[in-house]
Amino acid sequence: MRTDINARIADEGRVALAPLVHVHELREGGLVMRDDQVTVRATLVDHPPLVPAFAYRFDAPDRSIVISGDTARSDNLVKLAQGADVLVHSAVYLPAVDRLVARVPNATRAQAQHHRGAKHRQKTLGRVAQAAGVKTLVLSHLIPADDPEVTEQMWTEGGSHSLPWHGDRGQRPA
Repeated sequence: MRTDINARIADEGRVALAPLVHVHELREGGLVMRDDQVTVRATLVDHPPLVPAFAYRFDAPDRSIVISGDTARSDNLVKLAQGADVLVHSAVYLPAVDRLVARVPNATRAQAQHHRGAKHRQKTLGRVAQAAGVKTLVLSHLIPADDPEVTEQMWTEGGSHSLPWHGDRGQRPA
């Protein structure tokens, strides 16, 4: 976590989080916590250069939700998400990354390279959701989320159209 926070401060000009966040670091996947309402499990995922990186599964009596942030393809994620009701996952639309870097004043080429290597392309997420047997795929942390040239249809290109799909722009594609 420290590496991620320091990278965001240096690369993105973010405010230091130390006074705001009290971190409890995990070193490996497994059971995170359990009570009578929810069981939380974690698994290691691939998010270079950050190690370790985790996806989390929340199992309640009536539903299960898996959340994975910035990660490339991960067999651990597919296993963790098996049969979940919802998979929430970040996505990058690669053809627009260079426009993002050109348009955002504090963006760098290193940041563009990071997006290319450490994030799941939108085209592969439908296959991940199908392999895990999840019922609904929610794309979040869209990179770039505010590019007017990237349409809702582009976010679903090459993906599964048989899965219910929701994006974090507040709209559902046709």
